[in-house]
Amino acid sequence: MHTADALKGGETTRRLALLPTWRETRLFSEREQAALRWTEAITRVSETHVPDEDWAAVRPRFSEQEVMDLTLLIIASC
Repeated sequence: MHTADALKGGETTRRLALLPTWRETRLFSEREQAALRWTEAITRVSETHVPDEDWAAVRPRFSEQEVMDLTLLIIASC
């Protein structure tokens, strides 16, 4: 479902295929990398309690409202 939505939204199959390796590829912008890092942190909150470095990566690239929206989107998708 999410893949189909991403493709309809203009995402490429290449980037979707490389998503699991987002840390190793240069296909994702710093903002996208921060969002992916935040997604992993929120998804693993019971294990990691959202490390400070993950917050430090997301905060300068997103407004307070965007962080809130992103966090709610992550929670709703879990």
